[in-house]
Amino acid sequence: MSEAQELKKIRSLIDKVLTRREKTRRASAGTTVGVGWPVYDINEVDGALQALLELRISQGPRVKEFEQRFASYVGKKYAVAVNSGSSANLVALTALMQAGKLKKGDEVIVPATTFATVASPVLQLGLVPVYVDVEKDTWNLDPLGVAKAIRKKTKIIMAVHTFGNPAKMREIMAIARRHKALVLEDCCEAHGARIGKKVVGSFGDMATLSFFVAHNITTGEGGMIFTDDKVLYDILTSVREFGRVTVPMERFGYKDKYLGNYDARYLFTRLGYNVRMTDIAAALGLAQLKKLDKLNAKRISIVKQYQKGLAPYATFLILPQVRPGTFHSFYGYPFVIKKDAPFMRQELVDFLESRGIETRPFFGGNLPDQPAFRHEPKRVAGVLPVAKFLREQSIFIGCHPELSQKQVAHVLAAFADFFKSRAR
Repeated sequence: MSEAQELKKIRSLIDKVLTRREKTRRASAGTTVGVGWPVYDINEVDGALQALLELRISQGPRVKEFEQRFASYVGKKYAVAVNSGSSANLVALTALMQAGKLKKGDEVIVPATTFATVASPVLQLGLVPVYVDVEKDTWNLDPLGVAKAIRKKTKIIMAVHTFGNPAKMREIMAIARRHKALVLEDCCEAHGARIGKKVVGSFGDMATLSFFVAHNITTGEGGMIFTDDKVLYDILTSVREFGRVTVPMERFGYKDKYLGNYDARYLFTRLGYNVRMTDIAAALGLAQLKKLDKLNAKRISIVKQYQKGLAPYATFLILPQVRPGTFHSFYGYPFVIKKDAPFMRQELVDFLESRGIETRPFFGGNLPDQPAFRHEPKRVAGVLPVAKFLREQSIFIGCHPELSQKQVAHVLAAFADFFKSRAR
């Protein structure tokens, strides 16, 4: 049997195993509804298998191809793949500092309600986060709040597209340009989200993305940084790989009084990290990227059922809104319990969890309240009423493409039962 025939047989067996496991999983899952789930098939497994068989188990040609394809999808010239969205934020800010565009002590505007790794790399690099409140309707960074908070020391705005809901980028970009500030878009939960025909990540000076297992597409762990700036691109590729020189150079093309005529493969020109993506992960990403729009469409179909099914409870719940002219990619399905509802958030959480429906709060709530950030340097722009409200009243549940109609119906039935019990 030839190698090609052997591989064909292996693929066929893997496909059968995956199909059987999926049937078993669906049967055993019943009405259990997770917040997220990886959705992949033989195409992802085959890509990873090929990388393994070719001994491409670190960064290689598949990473490069994944970068190029995703840069084209987003509408940026360059993309740099890393091992997580958190690393993407860290490396992006590091590159801006090494390019001389930021320095220690500079202020970075961030939304007060977001994930921890928006603010943590800011602090890790000696920058100062400025916490600005979010909007009541979008739960994204409030442009009016940004305009009021920005000052001479404010050098960059981090706009997060929360849950895949596009932030008001045109307004934010106008403020940034007026004040000569940079913009870093955190698109970690917003794969394929759009404003008009423009994909999020294409507006700012830089953008980041995450491929965590629960996100709209996944490489297990992984992240990516986007830019149009060739200088920043060269710094990014070096920083992600130990600070090693990555621009083309002959093997012994470097010489100075300390190193002499030194091998460029071990030439380190800046301080860096080791946060590379592997070709195995990139193989998964290449297959996933082809499915992104279809996977998002399935999410939206589930969200529409949630919106319709939960509309009768609008007296008690604030459901997510989609701004006209935008595409919200819904990493999760977030909603908020009104303050005057005749029940506490924990009551609903406990009820849903008892029915096998996973819940989460709105990430870090009001981030300056988190133990890790309470005593760190910061500036808080106002009293942050919306962020505090979301900290106390918000929940999100899963709307991932792997949910069956039976599971969606179970979610809606659970809500109906909960509200019936409260109507007595």
